Amino acid sequence: MPSTNSLPRRRPGRIPLLLASLAGTVVTGALVLTGINGGPAASAAATVPTSSDTAPASSASRADGWQATQVPVKKGDLTAIAALSDKQAWAVGYRLKSATALEAVALRWDGTSWTQESTLPENSFPQALAVRSATDIWAVGSASVHWDGSKWTTHQLARDPGGHVVPDAVTTTSDGKAWTVGRAMSRSIKDGVPAIQSWDGTSWQRQTLPDVGTGELSSVTAVAPDDIWAAGAAYAADATSPQTALLLHWDGTSWKRVTVPGPQKSHNWLGGVTAFASDDIWAVGGSTSGSADRPLAVHWNGTAWTAAKTPDVADGRLRAVGKAANGDLWAVGGKGPATVALRWNGKTNQWDTASTPGIVVRSFTTVPKSADLWAAGISEQGDLVPAITRLKG
Repeated sequence: MPSTNSLPRRRPGRIPLLLASLAGTVVTGALVLTGINGGPAASAAATVPTSSDTAPASSASRADGWQATQVPVKKGDLTAIAALSDKQAWAVGYRLKSATALEAVALRWDGTSWTQESTLPENSFPQALAVRSATDIWAVGSASVHWDGSKWTTHQLARDPGGHVVPDAVTTTSDGKAWTVGRAMSRSIKDGVPAIQSWDGTSWQRQTLPDVGTGELSSVTAVAPDDIWAAGAAYAADATSPQTALLLHWDGTSWKRVTVPGPQKSHNWLGGVTAFASDDIWAVGGSTSGSADRPLAVHWNGTAWTAAKTPDVADGRLRAVGKAANGDLWAVGGKGPATVALRWNGKTNQWDTASTPGIVVRSFTTVPKSADLWAAGISEQGDLVPAITRLKG
């Protein structure tokens, strides 16, 4: 996500400008995936979609097993997906009701099909999910909303001296807390500063962060209540300085910045971070020099962060990373229809290219106790056609 001071921004999973303009607010996206805490999900009384509002599934699956599934939204966007099991998964996004009206929706997978479970509060515009159980789900975007199994409730974020808080990602911890990360901005994205808030069971609390200048946080993952990582980018201080990848760590007492290895004299950023253990954490993003992008992936072994070898692929901006139950490690991203998927090769200790989900990916998730993968977003063809594809492991 290069600095707005130098290069065009490459936000992970940003919703189409049409939807943002209709919403009348600044909305960003984040990718959700299963890490050490399991994954996201949701559940309640499902509403069976009518055939007129069901986007058709592709008639053919991809050669490696990625297969389209029908979704009960004919036109709109799906921005986040998460799973509790192979029979419980949730996705959130938007239905475009007219040229000037949007409706935020939550979909549920029951092991056979996707149905609409609920609509979210007006102006919530969800971008990320965190699910502890089918009756304990957080969705964040232009607002923070919680699902208790029967209804969504809006909870206001705490005020931030940096300005209006726009969350990009959310996670939960074993002590019952939720954490959301993003940015606070007074006038525009250009003057945004990283922002983190925690839910204490009653209200959101602003976190004190080290001064990194302008920037943003795009992803968060928790190993334990006292071991949390947030990833994003610190913007370039001036036109001659590079943007740098940003990693912050919570040790139960304070947030500290951690140095991220990566190409020098390049604009680096991180779009996703996921913990599998306290000594096994991956963060992924991209590196831009001139007009060329390439994937960036770094690994924490409990002692140090090191950069991993990635293939030189066009528009190789990684936005999420996750590990399937069979041990396969995946990273997904891209720019618009130029989707990128990588799989870790343990024999050569490098990332190799893999077949992609075949959609414009907004979100990607693994499935606990399963080798399956899900990807959600919009179709590569058509005008704002929501799409969800699955890779059966």
